[in-house]
Amino acid sequence: MDRQQLEQRLAALPLFQYEWIAPEELTFSDRIRHVCESECPMYNTTWACPPAVGTVEECKARCLSFPHALMMTSVAEVQDTANMAETLATRGPHEALTHQVEQLLRDCGATETYVLSTEACAICEQCAYPDGPCRHRDKMYPCVESHGIVVTEIAERYGIDFLTGCAVVWFSLLFYR
Repeated sequence: MDRQQLEQRLAALPLFQYEWIAPEELTFSDRIRHVCESECPMYNTTWACPPAVGTVEECKARCLSFPHALMMTSVAEVQDTANMAETLATRGPHEALTHQVEQLLRDCGATETYVLSTEACAICEQCAYPDGPCRHRDKMYPCVESHGIVVTEIAERYGIDFLTGCAVVWFSLLFYR
């Protein structure tokens, strides 16, 4: 992979921050998955969320099968971060940016990628889960937290800001080889 070329191309994107991380540095926790099960209305409704993504152990094995990862963030200004409708309305540009970064990884030599991003997938008005296969497997990114990944821990380790006042910081993890 031509990392220098990739760094130059990443610099041209509206990324807030990014870091190259080793997948084995990630912490996977059933506690994070429990939040999905007990608090998220998307649980058991989409291919991007549990239980469709597999167990935490299966997710961990999938992520750790990749030798490299890139954590990226973008920021969106909102009036009130507690207003979920307003907050979720800002994730579209982050998803588009994540697709751009995935394509850059491929353009610079990655032969395979596995991408995790924000919240539940919102591509289809009605997900085909569980009655049919995902209609947009190439565009759908499972949620980072759906895999049990403790995002705040890795963000703190790498100095990635996630507490920004009236701004939403969106995270994506792009695994690649």
